[in-house]
Amino acid sequence: MIRYTYKYFPAILALLSMLALSSCQKDLLDTEPNDRLSENIFWKTSTDAQLAVNSLYRDLDGTNILSFDAFTDLAIVNQPFATEAFIYLGTYDASSSKILTEWSNAFTGIAACNYFLDNVDKVIAVTDSATFYRYKAEATVLRAYQYIKLSWLFGASPILRKPLSLTDARTLTRDSVSAVYDFIDSSLTAAAPHLPTSYSGSDVGRITRGAALGLKARADLYAGRYTASAAAAKSVMDLGVYHLYSNYSKLFSYAAENNSEVILDKQFIASSYSNNVFYLLAPYSQKSSQSTYVPTRAAVDQFESGDPRLDYSVFLDGDTLPSGAIFHPAPNSGTSDAVGSTYIASVTGYNIKKYINTADYALPSNCGINIILLRYPEILLTYAEAKIESNAIDQSVYDAINTVRTSRSDVQLTAIPTGLSQDSLRSVVRKERIVELAFEGLHLADIRRWHTAESVMPGNVYGITYLNGGVQTTVQPAVARVFNAAKHYLWPVPQTELDQDPSLGQNPNW
Repeated sequence: MIRYTYKYFPAILALLSMLALSSCQKDLLDTEPNDRLSENIFWKTSTDAQLAVNSLYRDLDGTNILSFDAFTDLAIVNQPFATEAFIYLGTYDASSSKILTEWSNAFTGIAACNYFLDNVDKVIAVTDSATFYRYKAEATVLRAYQYIKLSWLFGASPILRKPLSLTDARTLTRDSVSAVYDFIDSSLTAAAPHLPTSYSGSDVGRITRGAALGLKARADLYAGRYTASAAAAKSVMDLGVYHLYSNYSKLFSYAAENNSEVILDKQFIASSYSNNVFYLLAPYSQKSSQSTYVPTRAAVDQFESGDPRLDYSVFLDGDTLPSGAIFHPAPNSGTSDAVGSTYIASVTGYNIKKYINTADYALPSNCGINIILLRYPEILLTYAEAKIESNAIDQSVYDAINTVRTSRSDVQLTAIPTGLSQDSLRSVVRKERIVELAFEGLHLADIRRWHTAESVMPGNVYGITYLNGGVQTTVQPAVARVFNAAKHYLWPVPQTELDQDPSLGQNPNW
């Protein structure tokens, strides 16, 4: 489960000053370690290589991905005065701390992988060459993961294959987004054959061949390389390793960790390497949790009538909360979750239910639940979408979509009929992607590549409808989203980076 990794973090960090974490805030692209002593005592044995590759997993995304849907039509940052809220309000710029954090975290991960790949060949006591090459492949995939995120958030970015000197780091230019996707594609293609299809025991959670191919399918879809995306997705399907977990209602629970549809996740363990997802997302009545990102009425309306995934994804009026109390968010309900009762209660009257587990109620900031980064339904829907966009529509497209809609014991929706036009199927697969993957951090990339953000983003936000003196009343938070198509399809390069390296250049209209 990679969990054994985390007990080594203090040791590996002390030995290596770890990688790009030695980079100072003056230049977040600087990848040269400050502590050279580590090279005199490290990189000697296969155990050193194992410890070093284990440490790379710490740079995978975690709960930060949950913020991305809050910059779309599906959710908002609950407190409009929070720094992150400035993004959907359209008042942010290149000084945004959220933008700097995502940029710097990605390059920290890239730097860590490059440092590993540049040094691992120094290991002189390799007892298992297959494992040694697997470690390299793991690092290569983890680096590619960061570049996928950079590409859809920022567009062009510097392709870094080696650790950099301070001087080199201050004179970088950005490679075209097409070149970045070429690099991602070649990296994942090269890495996949060296990775196993599955792991057992304490190794569960490592990068698999399915993760490499699945990320390739995602990257090719984002790049508009539909034939390649469909082929990569089909390769994952043909592995025969993954299938849908039987209960969507339990998919984000401890009981379902490492289940049959999880292809890549970030692994956590309470009291050792924990996250705060309960405190971050749960309704305010649950130990004063923060409702940091909350669903909108637009998100709820995406679910067709009778789709049980709505009940499994969003806290709705009348739901039982982890505390055993009943969720009543209407402004006149008199509960601590009532809209307007406190600035922390959800302003829409909805809360995200995914990842909220009763087991975490006692200690909501000490959660051990794994955060899923790639699961099999995304692969099926990526395959279907790529085939639709390629106009290579056949029965396999319908089968992929209908597998997601009909194959769980608690999600038995009507199958999509055959014979639909390309435009109709496009609408179907997009809707299915929205509801299946809601609040998992993927929708921001989707509305950017679909070029629908300018249509779905601007305007007022709406929440629950409730009876107010016998009159149906809709909650309307005092916020309006703004989206400028001339600039907001990409985030700006952080200003601190441009101050250190003007050669990076800025994205259009920022």
